[in-house]
Amino acid sequence: MAVRTPIYLDNHATTPLDPRVLEAMTPFLTEHCGNPSSKTHIFGWRAEEAVNLAREKVASLIHADAKDIVWTSGTTESINLALIGAARANRARGKHIVSCVTEHRAAIDTLVYLEREGFPITWLPVDDEGCVDPADVEKAIGDETFLISFMAANNEIGVIHPVPEIGKIAKEKGVLFHVDAAQACGKIPVDVEGMGIDLLSMSAHKVYGPKGVGALYIRSRNPHVRLEPILHGGGQEKGLRPGTLAVPNIVGMGRAFEIARLEITAEAARLQALRERLKEGLLNRVPTAVLNGHPVRRLPGNLNLSFPGLRSDALIPRIRDVAVSSGSACASSETAEPSYVIRSLGGGSDRALSSIRFGIGRFNTEEEIDFVIERVAAAVVGAR
Repeated sequence: MAVRTPIYLDNHATTPLDPRVLEAMTPFLTEHCGNPSSKTHIFGWRAEEAVNLAREKVASLIHADAKDIVWTSGTTESINLALIGAARANRARGKHIVSCVTEHRAAIDTLVYLEREGFPITWLPVDDEGCVDPADVEKAIGDETFLISFMAANNEIGVIHPVPEIGKIAKEKGVLFHVDAAQACGKIPVDVEGMGIDLLSMSAHKVYGPKGVGALYIRSRNPHVRLEPILHGGGQEKGLRPGTLAVPNIVGMGRAFEIARLEITAEAARLQALRERLKEGLLNRVPTAVLNGHPVRRLPGNLNLSFPGLRSDALIPRIRDVAVSSGSACASSETAEPSYVIRSLGGGSDRALSSIRFGIGRFNTEEEIDFVIERVAAAVVGAR
């Protein structure tokens, strides 16, 4: 059977909308036009009911209380609200923050902003497989530390951080724990109670939902987490995130998270099998290729390889019928800069400049993976 091209293997950048999600959203795009803040008529009531149901679905995936979910425009806004909001609300208890050098730019740039505002940051290193040592986290905590912030899974190399261990340390030290779960939700288990998480940033479009909507989990008890709003102009979302709610997108996020909760185990197994098929096929055809990140402790659908001696910006144009990435699609740059995530593994700029990220998703098939193996291997040989 012929494979239809182009093939989409950039599912860490964004995912296609699941048709089941679109079906749930459509009535709120075409018929149900109400504003959830309109309390005097059925259109507003219906919108409010839909928003609350979606809140419950999002909370269910991460084992949280629905009342602890606040809607945002996406993970970047959630991270900004979590970090800046926590810093401003908790400055009396300390100003020191612990994080990691391989965080997403949404977190790094926000933390750099806070550093300029007088909040010192400890940037922990990772080992040559991209993993942070929980012992380093514990050593970094001092009397002034009020917050630890880590991503659950890296967006470039897919490495899964030891979130439960870090959460336990945070609880023992009485320090707040924020987790960027944009890449993790719906792909690996996330449990805010079991993992000791106080703040959790999420997005819909990484899990086959619509773009432009996300959420922030804010723990309300044991402890009660206080944030200062970073936006102003209305009392929506407990006064933490003003503005008219994007009901169709919120409904879509709820449905996307519901599907993920129901299918996560089977889908993770299928994606991992496809990833191993792709990895083995490419390493057999291109033995000089180097795996970036931990071989096992990584997202099921993530594969990141470097092709020594061949820059990714020279290779990718040779495989135009396969959509892949040379780094984070969220970092806007007109120049080919080596990935700071790959460089943090100790391989230098050459390894970083030759890296390609393959993001396998829900709608990819074995036939597509086999096509990609042949296509990439041929392109590598042809480029040398």
